[in-house]
Amino acid sequence: MNIEISQQLAVIKRGADELLIEAELVEKLKKGQPLRVKAGFDPTAPDLHLGHTVLINKLRQLQELGHHVLFLIGDFTGMIGDPTGKSATRPPLTAEQVQENAKSYTAQVFKILKPEQTEVVFNSKWLTELGAAGMLKLAASHTVARMLERDDFSKRFKGNQPIAIHEFLYPLLQGYDSVALSADLELGGTDQKFNLLMGRELQKQAGQSPQCVLTMPLLEGLDGVNKMSKSLGNYIGIAEAPEIIFAKIMSISDELMWRYIELLSFESLETIAQWKADVAAGANPRNVKVQFAQEVVTRFHSKEDADKALLDFQTRSKGGIPDDIPQVEVVAESDAIGIAQLLKLAGLVVSTSEAFRSIEQGGVKLDGEKVTDKALTVKKGSAVVAQVGKRKFANVTIM
Repeated sequence: MNIEISQQLAVIKRGADELLIEAELVEKLKKGQPLRVKAGFDPTAPDLHLGHTVLINKLRQLQELGHHVLFLIGDFTGMIGDPTGKSATRPPLTAEQVQENAKSYTAQVFKILKPEQTEVVFNSKWLTELGAAGMLKLAASHTVARMLERDDFSKRFKGNQPIAIHEFLYPLLQGYDSVALSADLELGGTDQKFNLLMGRELQKQAGQSPQCVLTMPLLEGLDGVNKMSKSLGNYIGIAEAPEIIFAKIMSISDELMWRYIELLSFESLETIAQWKADVAAGANPRNVKVQFAQEVVTRFHSKEDADKALLDFQTRSKGGIPDDIPQVEVVAESDAIGIAQLLKLAGLVVSTSEAFRSIEQGGVKLDGEKVTDKALTVKKGSAVVAQVGKRKFANVTIM
């Protein structure tokens, strides 16, 4: 193995969980031709978050090595719903929902990927043409027992929870995508291993050279526990405002910061190692977090936006009130309005119970003064600056 391949492997394996099978990948690299690198995304939501970009960042690194990316949008499989990790059958999306989400994905993904080395493909192109006969032939390639080897299916079966027949088709269809695209390497999260290996098996049956598989870790959300997910509210959306992205990154723990940097930063391993050494020697980890937050905001917005987001964060951290907070009018049903209702109507909390919790935790201020009285009322005709936590502000007029 020559030095160039050794360097490629170092980049490919950086931050990865598992590479299958490395010896086969080496043989593919020895040919000196760009690899066809596949990664699939079911457009189940309109916006991508940083958890999605773990894979997309790796695709960009592979592009830097000269390889060709097949960014697969599962507009056909998205209407089935990936059962991976699910304890119940997912409701299928409509074709209209899938198409709208797909448009959003393609608009966002080129903030990371190089357009000239990216081929955006939709699996409806070949899966629709597969037809009923082709689908039956594909279904005959594997047994129910084989499908039940999947951990999530096995748990649901043993727990007497329903498994719809179409869910068994999902890994087969994802594997068939690799056949249709003649993929050399497929990327996916660690929870996708079964589906990725299915691609290898179906390629072998089709007489193709089986793809190699690279699994990437699942990024924890802001809570540091659960997988990043919009449904759990622990996400950082790449289409969110610069100051929101910046502030959310600054809110993660110092320990979780290194995990994010390893999986999301484009800084060199040497630079990251130096950051760790500096922190170990007594440097404030906040300084590293600031550099990382600016890198991410610059990637999805601009350097100017990143600088403004830093100033905004510094202003809020010092207890200052930003200049550009939203103007909100709320209606009091009597001569005054309770603080919890005010915060809810101003859009700073989702419920009065959340408002009460925030007050108990010392996170609510009116005109810069901490609120401790949950029974506090504000008179009709008043105008106040309401704050919840470090990031949520509103200039509220009570009508």
